[in-house]
Amino acid sequence: MDEIQIKALNEQFEGSATEDLLDYFLKNYRGKIAFASSLGAEDQVITHMITSIDSRTKIFTLDTGRLFPETYDLIERTNSRYKINMDIMFPEAAKVEKMVKEKGVNLFFESIENRKLCCHIRKIEPLHRALEGYDLWITGLRKEQSITRNNNKLIELDNNNHGRIKINPLLNWTEKHVWDFINKNNVPYNKLHDSGFPSIGCQPCTRAIEPGEDLRAGRWWWEMPEYKECGLHQR
Repeated sequence: MDEIQIKALNEQFEGSATEDLLDYFLKNYRGKIAFASSLGAEDQVITHMITSIDSRTKIFTLDTGRLFPETYDLIERTNSRYKINMDIMFPEAAKVEKMVKEKGVNLFFESIENRKLCCHIRKIEPLHRALEGYDLWITGLRKEQSITRNNNKLIELDNNNHGRIKINPLLNWTEKHVWDFINKNNVPYNKLHDSGFPSIGCQPCTRAIEPGEDLRAGRWWWEMPEYKECGLHQR
């Protein structure tokens, strides 16, 4: 798929129902498209939609080894609700051991470079392994989440991921839209969302936010907003 085709598809689906966009890609690229779920509220909405369209679609998540207990609980509840077996990708143990031995278990607090190294080993490398053999991947990105996501498109070329096509079906959804859908459809979600955690990642790198703070203020809170990406969605 080239840039002209991507532009045409963005024009075709601009203003369309999210389910219609997913239906098109899941049916036309069956076996070549996968969904990378962070198990956030947005991703749970997408899981609900995907399993309603084609439950054979590959859905996977990344277990960094530093997740909240509530996140592991959500994996089980999601598998049970949708009758699926979500793939769980782990980092390479030898690389994690080497990193921790050389830089410490909480290296990410020391510098942005250290934090990006940790994210690369625990998240980016497992993502690349999970997507081997797939040409397209689906994410739960929304523009409203962060200033780093303002320029994303519904459908885009992912040059940081071997030129795969990246589908962001909820890109233009609001927070209210997400939660209205979850409540209407009784979608399982991470219980930490009820305790002030709008964005949930690794336990040491996530905190609850204060009223009025940005939705991703609790992620890597010691860094400036323009750096708050793990690298999975770096542009």
